[in-house]
Amino acid sequence: MKNEILVIDDNADIRFLICNILKEKEYRVRSAANFDQAQLEIEKKLPDLAIIDIKLDKGDKDGIDLLKKIIKIDKSVPIIMISGHANVKLAVEAIRLGAYEFIEKPFSTEKIVNYVKRGLESSKLKKEKDTIESKLFYSFELIGKSLEISKIKKLINKLALTDSRVLISGPTGSGKELVARKIHKNSSRSNAPFIVLNSSLLHEKKYERQLFGEEFDDGTISNGFLEMANKGTLLLDEVSEIPLETQANILRVLIDQKFKRVNGSSYINVNIRIISSSSKNLSTLVSEGKFREDFYHRLKVVPIEIPSLSSRTEDIPLLINYFKKKLAEINGVSEINIDTSNDNLYTYNWPGNVRELRNLIERISILSVNEKSIDTNKLINDILSENNVDEVREDIIKKAMSYPLKEAREEFEKKYLLNQIKKNHGNISKTADHIGMERSALHRKLKSLGIKDLN
Repeated sequence: MKNEILVIDDNADIRFLICNILKEKEYRVRSAANFDQAQLEIEKKLPDLAIIDIKLDKGDKDGIDLLKKIIKIDKSVPIIMISGHANVKLAVEAIRLGAYEFIEKPFSTEKIVNYVKRGLESSKLKKEKDTIESKLFYSFELIGKSLEISKIKKLINKLALTDSRVLISGPTGSGKELVARKIHKNSSRSNAPFIVLNSSLLHEKKYERQLFGEEFDDGTISNGFLEMANKGTLLLDEVSEIPLETQANILRVLIDQKFKRVNGSSYINVNIRIISSSSKNLSTLVSEGKFREDFYHRLKVVPIEIPSLSSRTEDIPLLINYFKKKLAEINGVSEINIDTSNDNLYTYNWPGNVRELRNLIERISILSVNEKSIDTNKLINDILSENNVDEVREDIIKKAMSYPLKEAREEFEKKYLLNQIKKNHGNISKTADHIGMERSALHRKLKSLGIKDLN
């Protein structure tokens, strides 16, 4: 369905001009000549985007009042304010109140079309992001009763009372972004944006533009992450991947709370809470000269260390019961039965941590649809066994590339057998039966590989 735009201007010629420009671009267009007409159109149906003249028919109510009205109903609707009597104070006030952009008359066809296109794209991305967040994060809780997780929960509650910068460390998949979102949600900034900058996914040459935004020759503007996060929280995810030069520029923003867009001439003032996360040891990177020491200390006001799942196995049954219920609700499927006493759940290494456990539960719930007799225990064992073999294979391949053939074969056999013995809880007879060897032959193989003291 085509996007619908509401054009509000008391000048009939300008209103006619804007409407025709937008209709030529195949948008659906409604229009209003004054505050009362606009109010009726808004109450009838909110548009996907609104273009509002600030000064309307010299009445008591003007475009700023309409801006406030639409924002109050739905702040995701992008609003472009226009004026023939523009001044900096008026433009700043409109943006502060929630306008997407401010245009001074006269304006070119290209400019109005670009602003409308960008406004609609921004709104679409925000709605998609909000849907994903609500599904994947705001609906999820930080689950666990282990000492480490209990401490983190208490710390999150304390951080709600401050605007302190936080550095969250932990292995991949341990829940760093979830903790950051919980800090934001519990804080006084909860109604303001939560913006994630995934530092590992950006091209090095695009950092400045993505962070600070850019001003173009035609007068249009592309907002960066810092501007989008104003009054809210910015998560610098995998902060170790930010180039050293950009680290210096962000450090300046942390100190001054202002910056210039790329190709911009004026400063943008911002009020942002910075949360950073890293799966790498930043202290080590600092000592190696790969991360700025002053930037590191600015970020690490309050450190949070999230443990790996394998180090807090007492939380596994709680996580399983929580995920199977939540994922059934999200995916619209029946809740599956899982035996949380399955030993493999606790002996498995969980290299992907909580994310891997959640993916396992989701995979099983999907495979179990319309399969009443499915053995979820066997399914778990098969998947974990498959993952274990993949993990061992990947580790061995990395090492084996530098080994002679004989040593590479021995290294693989050693890793493989230790993994199988671990799965069978140290029972040599069961292990021999599982891998298709005689018990005595397995003993000899273990001895030849130097594997001792298995109990």
